[in-house]
Amino acid sequence: MKKWNISVPDKNAVSKLMIGCGITSLTAAVLVQKGYSSPDSVMQKLNVDELSDPFLIKDMQEAADTINAAIDNGQRICIYGDYDCDGVMSTVILYSYLLEAGADVIYYIPERSEGFGLNKKAVDKIAADGTELIVTVDNGISAIEEAEYIYSSGMKLVVTDHHQQGEVLPRAEAIVDPHRHDCFSTFKFMCGAGIALKLVAALDGGDYIMALEQFGDLAAIATIADIVSLTGENRFLVSYGMELIKNTDRPALIALKKVAGLDEKPLNSDSIGFGLAPRINAAGRFGSPKTAVELFLCDDYDEALAIAQSLDRLNNERKKAEADIISEIFEMIAEDPSLVRGRVIFICGKKWHHGVIGIVASRIMDHFGKPVFIASESNGEIRGSARSFDDFSIFSALNSAAEALEKFGGHPSAGGFTIKMGKTEKFAILLERYAFENHRTMPVMTVSADYPLNPTELTLQNIEGLSVLEPFGADNEKPLFFIGNAEITDIIPLSAGAHSKLKIKLGFAQFDVLAFRSSPDSLCVKKGDFCDLIVTLGTNNFRGNISMSIIAQELRPANFEQSKYFAAFSAFEAFLRNEELPHAYYASMLPVRDDVVKIYQMIPSNGINSDTLYLKLNDPKINFCKFSVAIEALRQLGLIRISYDDSKVYRVKVTHKADLNSAPILVSLRNKIGK
Repeated sequence: MKKWNISVPDKNAVSKLMIGCGITSLTAAVLVQKGYSSPDSVMQKLNVDELSDPFLIKDMQEAADTINAAIDNGQRICIYGDYDCDGVMSTVILYSYLLEAGADVIYYIPERSEGFGLNKKAVDKIAADGTELIVTVDNGISAIEEAEYIYSSGMKLVVTDHHQQGEVLPRAEAIVDPHRHDCFSTFKFMCGAGIALKLVAALDGGDYIMALEQFGDLAAIATIADIVSLTGENRFLVSYGMELIKNTDRPALIALKKVAGLDEKPLNSDSIGFGLAPRINAAGRFGSPKTAVELFLCDDYDEALAIAQSLDRLNNERKKAEADIISEIFEMIAEDPSLVRGRVIFICGKKWHHGVIGIVASRIMDHFGKPVFIASESNGEIRGSARSFDDFSIFSALNSAAEALEKFGGHPSAGGFTIKMGKTEKFAILLERYAFENHRTMPVMTVSADYPLNPTELTLQNIEGLSVLEPFGADNEKPLFFIGNAEITDIIPLSAGAHSKLKIKLGFAQFDVLAFRSSPDSLCVKKGDFCDLIVTLGTNNFRGNISMSIIAQELRPANFEQSKYFAAFSAFEAFLRNEELPHAYYASMLPVRDDVVKIYQMIPSNGINSDTLYLKLNDPKINFCKFSVAIEALRQLGLIRISYDDSKVYRVKVTHKADLNSAPILVSLRNKIGK
């Protein structure tokens, strides 16, 4: 269960934006919640209608001069990219432009096995090809040793990147990166492909017309895929690029849309981020990134379709590998639930595909609501990825465990690491120590609603007005709205019970709410109950008839006391970890026999989500801590099993009589109490 945070924007600020920007109340409320306090701030961040002068970026002029001189002198240029979607698009943009400009140009993208960025073996290969100038895209800002090696090999270097600068800059003719400490360009948050597009404009004298027409679509895909801030110039770039993609004649995009099932569907940032980008990324994860480059350099549709189909197959391999690893992880947890009882989750497997471990870490984090470290041992090496949220810093945690690591890197929300052989257990201990010493109260995964709705605001005009906020993405997420104390007048199964439609009543108004991937039986509420919801709002267009769409993202009984729930959950897990609690806690955690029997009897034969079971229990005498202790006691006695992939509890067919008092967790609790 996630913590809910409901924002209540200042009414005066909302009115000011409504009048100053000519927008609806819902749109204004969302903007105020996101921190926009004046019409000018909205215009600056959301209504950008052009890209800034490329030469505002430090060293852009020097980069353009160096590359143009190499073209004029017939020198061989190598574009050095990266194996993810941003790196592929960046490579295609700059390579295509230079090829059309008559340059002697090649490209090199390292395979995932080579690692991110420049490496000396690749430099040797590039030098052997007669290259005189290397131009990096989407990498290079941290390649200090590799840059020196390039010059010692008789070549020159131009760096274009969008990652953070370290203490030292690499040796180069030019270093184009808005994050340079001495760069005073107005917009800092472009991805590598956005920088590559600006470089193309600079090579063309600073005019964006050709660059945008030729490469705006590719830069838009990369911007969405790389999850950079969708504010300022990135909003303009994505909006411009999406129009190109919708009406594209590029064989690669026509083919890619077809294999993704998007050729007949409306296109938005979600369909690009979850439909097109994963197939491009699959090349670098499960094949070669060169395949994705070849797709976008292809002029023949049939050839493009064949390549797109191969990327689709690779993406399916990626999904299967991801599913297999996650399935194996849940099996490991079922055998040893302590794996997810720590302050952080650390799980190490064998021969898991490193191309998906980061995705797996994100999925496990979302499922359990804890920072996650996933590693795999293969070929004598233990490598892993980590994901976090809120103020728990992955980089700081890895730094605290440095004595157990060969190497590591990252930032607060994500990172990568390699564990020294024989130090896996030590690594786990150091992670828990860091979490205990720096986060006595661990962060809770939170879903934040931008605004609490009242029935009069749920109008088609108000909902349609939200479209001015598109495209949605990082720093401009699709808005969420809170609906409180809604009476459920009916629950209707959809798609043979796979989904549910709730009919709700707010005051005198009635609305339909869709709950996808939730059957009526799985909901924690029933007809006649009052509930709270966090929803997204949109519109449906069926045969020209436009209607409002309300989709539930979160649902629970009205007036649920979440602070007590999370405090109880924290105390329960602390007890399992043998952390000391105030003595009075132990008695309040101990369920009596009738409590356990009541909980057991409410478990249906087909299982039930544990949180749903607790909410349906609705017994003020059984706090969540007691409930959790009872569930654990039943599991220890073999009376129930827990399916950790869907958090369901199931009754187990019992062939023997169980003594409830013998459950280890109850014995431990009574010892703490002194009974």
